[in-house]
Amino acid sequence: MLELTKVEKSYDGVRVLGPLSLRVDARETVALLGPSGCGKSTLLRLILALQTPDCGTVRFERIQLDEKSAQSARRRMGYVIQDGGLFPHLTSKENVALMARHLGWSDSRVDRRTAELCELTRLPADALERYPSEISGGQRQRVGLMRALMLDPDILLLDEPLSALDPLVRRDLQSDLREIFAALGKTVVLVTHDVAEAAFFADRIVLMRDGRVVQSGRIAELLERPSEEFVTRFIEAQRSSLPEPAA
Repeated sequence: MLELTKVEKSYDGVRVLGPLSLRVDARETVALLGPSGCGKSTLLRLILALQTPDCGTVRFERIQLDEKSAQSARRRMGYVIQDGGLFPHLTSKENVALMARHLGWSDSRVDRRTAELCELTRLPADALERYPSEISGGQRQRVGLMRALMLDPDILLLDEPLSALDPLVRRDLQSDLREIFAALGKTVVLVTHDVAEAAFFADRIVLMRDGRVVQSGRIAELLERPSEEFVTRFIEAQRSSLPEPAA
């Protein structure tokens, strides 16, 4: 589905990512985990072809992403950021339908798809007619998810989607998101700095530091067979938030 090979990225002569190689299989949920500044969001922007690597390749469905292939590839990717990333001058429904309208979808098709996504994300229907400032943070995030899913993308990319929410809203949305991921069976790449969130969602955790992958595997592997001291220190710092293992 997705393969990055020896990618590197620098800003003003300072390397922030790589060399890094990563493969994400179809229907796999991968969490990119690590402290602030480790390169997680930069990596996501390379996957989205919002930026190009200084060297190395990014392939999506075996097609190398470049200026020619980026636009068509992005239509097969759903992207969710903090607080939904909604346009404040558009209603929730207008935000959701933005790309569909751009592609010339009919009103009836937009309405059918919006209704499906409202049910899937458990967004109250009356929230669609409101502007982002008139709905709650959790609802904004649901609208952002609906917009990302509108074109039925092959892969869903989420950049710290729940970090701005209060704990109760965040917990409810985490549960709903996991159900949505399971129901849709899509490939998911989630960026987070929260160990418990990564463990809750992911089939595989990719722990990063200083622009490189330190260790990749399930949470149990990182806990029981850390590749270096940093892995243990990073996880132990948030250990109290992890669920207890089943007896």
